[in-house]
Amino acid sequence: MKTPPLTIALQAYRYGLYVGEPAVAGLLAWRSRKGKEDPGRLSERRGLPGRARPVGPLAWMHGASVGEVLSLVGLIDGMIARGFSVLVTTGTRSAAELIGRRLPAGAVHQYMPLDAPRWIERFIEHWQPDLALVAESEIWPNTVIALHQRGIPLLLVNGRMSERSFKGWARSPRTAEALLSRIAICLAQTKDDAERFERLGAPRVSVAGNLKYDSAVPPADEQQLAYLRDIVGDRPVWVAASTHPGEDAMVAEAHATLRTRLPNLLTIVVPRHPHRGGEVAECAAAVGLRSALRSRGGRPHGGVDLYVADTLGELGLFYRLAPLVFLGGSMTRRGGQNPIEPTRLHAAILHGPNVQNFAQVYRALDEAGGAMMVADAGELAAAVGDLLHDTPRSRAMAEAGNAALRPFEGAVERTLAILDPFIAQMKLAAMAGS
Repeated sequence: MKTPPLTIALQAYRYGLYVGEPAVAGLLAWRSRKGKEDPGRLSERRGLPGRARPVGPLAWMHGASVGEVLSLVGLIDGMIARGFSVLVTTGTRSAAELIGRRLPAGAVHQYMPLDAPRWIERFIEHWQPDLALVAESEIWPNTVIALHQRGIPLLLVNGRMSERSFKGWARSPRTAEALLSRIAICLAQTKDDAERFERLGAPRVSVAGNLKYDSAVPPADEQQLAYLRDIVGDRPVWVAASTHPGEDAMVAEAHATLRTRLPNLLTIVVPRHPHRGGEVAECAAAVGLRSALRSRGGRPHGGVDLYVADTLGELGLFYRLAPLVFLGGSMTRRGGQNPIEPTRLHAAILHGPNVQNFAQVYRALDEAGGAMMVADAGELAAAVGDLLHDTPRSRAMAEAGNAALRPFEGAVERTLAILDPFIAQMKLAAMAGS
């Protein structure tokens, strides 16, 4: 099937980023001053390599932020087992720091260059990947076009297309088709996602499931875990994880409501963005709670009501510390945060009404009794109080949640099975050229 030509909008986008490259460089410098970019590796964002290309076949895998890149770990292992080196790129510092600690031998990390044509072209020229895999919904036009021009297969894995995103793309259907037709295969998480990609013009769409169901649980420092367990002792404890502005105040209010019922209660808040630790502490003080910030050396001793875990990469530690987890992003319009990891670590789950980013998994957990929706601070306080008081019930919720996840597993194997024909074709081409 003939690939549709680039639309005027795409041509204008490409030209705009050619001539606007100095402005994009200025944006990078500004972001670096704000701490949003790694100043020591800023050149990677301009497509300049930070290291040599590994010898032999290379798979490029991109995950924009923490959740996306962690979902790729199983595929990274699978491609290394198939004889590939793997280049992993991310777009955020937090994702780079996390994945950097988890990459196996045979994989290297670089920052993803911004979508300026010259930057993308020199990035590809240096790394010369044999295939590229992009997680979820990262569709950068100049990157897609450059890979297609060089005949490098691009696969969208763990593909996600929300109804809101679909409506946005649908306003420019020819542009959407021109881009999506240049993707070799789109592997969607659900049938709904697949249908939206197909309606927008993606020619080869399959449902492989959600890679996050197969992700390993986040690690934890065993010494720190033992240390914190010793400090916490027999205090009732719960975690509010990945909270966003507005939710911290609800969590603090819920704790304040429970002070009479659970006078020794410990609430641990892990803000989605660690730099917001001070804001969380202010919310605690506003309702008369004593707080301590982990980033400043604070510890959850008996004089602390609300412990602010404003550090990066330690969710696995706090999920193991508490039997009950409230997932943030769900009382706001953020669309919710991933509940799979705390469920796998045997926590009962609470969440707000806005969980559209993970609708499938929350639906399964709610229907199985592994999770419960709460609408406001009052309902949150009631649920926390009931579940911490009734240990058998919270344990039963955790077991039900784990059982609800099992039917969704296997996405890594299905994705690798679809990749195998590409790998076989590459090996045959290499043999023919040798």
